[in-house]
Amino acid sequence: MAININNALDKAYEGKSLKELVDMPIEGFQGVSEETGKALAKLGLKTVRDLAEWKFVAWAQAIVALAKTEE
Repeated sequence: MAININNALDKAYEGKSLKELVDMPIEGFQGVSEETGKALAKLGLKTVRDLAEWKFVAWAQAIVALAKTEE
């Protein structure tokens, strides 16, 4: 199955495999500036993998998912 995520990426990363994008710098996303990348790096977030595995992202995703089921 092909996935086209080029609209989420800077031109330099379009066409790369998902395995390659895991180690892409966060600035490789469209709309993420070098300045934002530097601020995130201060939090230890340099790559897509770092961001995806950041505990605060996991917690936020869990809260959003569970909120949908809350009565």
